[in-house]
Amino acid sequence: MTRTPPLYALARHTIGRYLHHSWRPAVTGLHHLPDAGGAILAANHLSVADQLFLGVLTPRHIAFWAKAEYFRAPGPRGFLTRRVVTGMGAIPVERGGGRAALTAFDAAVPVLRSGGLVAVFPEGTRSPDGRLYRGRTGAVRLAHQAGVPIIPVGIRGTDRVRPPGSRFPRRHPISITFGPAIPVLIETPADIRRHTETLMAAIQSLTRQEYVQHYARP
Repeated sequence: MTRTPPLYALARHTIGRYLHHSWRPAVTGLHHLPDAGGAILAANHLSVADQLFLGVLTPRHIAFWAKAEYFRAPGPRGFLTRRVVTGMGAIPVERGGGRAALTAFDAAVPVLRSGGLVAVFPEGTRSPDGRLYRGRTGAVRLAHQAGVPIIPVGIRGTDRVRPPGSRFPRRHPISITFGPAIPVLIETPADIRRHTETLMAAIQSLTRQEYVQHYARP
């Protein structure tokens, strides 16, 4: 098992206690998480709160993504930002498409190969209406490149924590369910989409969301 960064552990102890006390989130399927070894946690994406609850309810450290600008922010405030993202074990993401976007996956591969967990939201953006949208193939490609399985994760209720128009967070039942690991074996290009559809079906079985056959718009 990889080492949990001290700042991440502190956030889990402080922010995590607040989230547990205020929302009392439910978690099931933790036995599907490996005690050691790398894996991708692939979840549906309802809210910015998804990362918070996923990080709190998962007993192992999860490497999340952060804008690359945060890692090189200037000035005193930038220094604090850099300390936070590095102290949380975040993975830098370059904005823009093409090769710049792929560097995020390149940075995630050694994390996975060294036994870490990496969170991916296959929809690519938050659901605009609570439905589950067509999955992008990045999670499957990353799993194949790193040689790790994908664990589907179903998140429910986070979209009701702060619905549109509300100024403050609201208490609403939150649940996170981990499903059985999905091994990834790619022999032909068609396998990439096939595995992605299998993954999205597994996520849907955990969330019971309506599935949409096209991509969600950012």
